Amino acid sequence: MKQTIKAILLFALTVSLTADLQAQGLKMPQPSTSQTVTQNFGLGKITLNYSRPNVKGRKIFGDLEPYGSVWRTGANSATTISFTEPVKIDGKELPAGEYGLFTIPGKDEWTVIFNKGAKQWGSYEYKEADDALRVKVKANKLKDKVETFTIQFTDVYPTTAKLQLMWENTGISVDMTTEVDATVMASIDAAMKGEKKPYFQAAQYYYANDKDLNKALEWATAADAADGKAPWIKLLKGRIQLKTGDKAGAAKTAASGLQLATEMKNPEYVRLHTQLLNEAKK
Repeated sequence: MKQTIKAILLFALTVSLTADLQAQGLKMPQPSTSQTVTQNFGLGKITLNYSRPNVKGRKIFGDLEPYGSVWRTGANSATTISFTEPVKIDGKELPAGEYGLFTIPGKDEWTVIFNKGAKQWGSYEYKEADDALRVKVKANKLKDKVETFTIQFTDVYPTTAKLQLMWENTGISVDMTTEVDATVMASIDAAMKGEKKPYFQAAQYYYANDKDLNKALEWATAADAADGKAPWIKLLKGRIQLKTGDKAGAAKTAASGLQLATEMKNPEYVRLHTQLLNEAKK
């Protein structure tokens, strides 16, 4: 109850001060700047909103932010994170939606919390009953000090990524995965029944994800027949041929693509086709 009253008074004071400053026509920098990070992930998108306090010579974890207590994971309003598609956090399912991102720092281990109460000031109104998911992760000691609290997405691939938090000399990393293969395969099957078939895109997906390479080559060949002046299509076709073991076919396709890229004065595809040609000749 005391925490609730404290939160209300703090919020009222903040609103009052902001209103006073606006009335006086003053613009003041935020002590803890806010940041919005948007990351495409799988077939969806992740949006993160948080405020970034600075160390300013203080001892943070185990002092300013006590071990074993729920933290807003930033400053001011609670940090929020939203997913447009379902994901897995450390192997555990989390439905699409917006969540408050709370944490419980520990010396060696942190608890990372995705809470349904996304809209709140600090963690004063936090309720464990509203937790959608909790995971425990290892706390790592950072080599270099991080002055400004930072949350970022790293090691981002089509279906995997890491959510990384860093401040002072501590960092944590949370594994995220998403399932897209079944959806993409179904959409390819449906598109191939249509009038305008996405041969190039379908061949790309099959090649990149180790699907049926014979089918991928069939589609790449169809794309090449429809547009024989596109060096990027020939590059994909040649790479598929090389992956199937057809070095002679890959070399022939690479040579054709190299000639096109040279005529177009496109240095990137000149380089890529030269690399493919060299690989095919090994």
